[in-house]
Amino acid sequence: MKITRPAVAGTLESGDVMIRIIPLDTQEIDLQINSSVEKQFGAAIRATLMETLTRYDVRGVQLNVDDKGALDCILRARLETLLVRASDVGALPWEECQ
Repeated sequence: MKITRPAVAGTLESGDVMIRIIPLDTQEIDLQINSSVEKQFGAAIRATLMETLTRYDVRGVQLNVDDKGALDCILRARLETLLVRASDVGALPWEECQ
């Protein structure tokens, strides 16, 4: 999936996460996480985000994550919403990713 424009999804409310994405000229993923629970769950947050990016073949982005204790399902939902907003697809290719 090609990210073509910056986008934002989520809020800074307790139990939620705000994620911002910016396309880069490289193929790298620059992941920056700011979390109130990073010491306990930082590795799990990173794994969930990277798994979702890999599933949709996303590369060449900077991802800024401001986590306020969101569950994994919320992280995935916010990131999937963000990917649709930042790309030229109308919806995610659910069938192809299974």
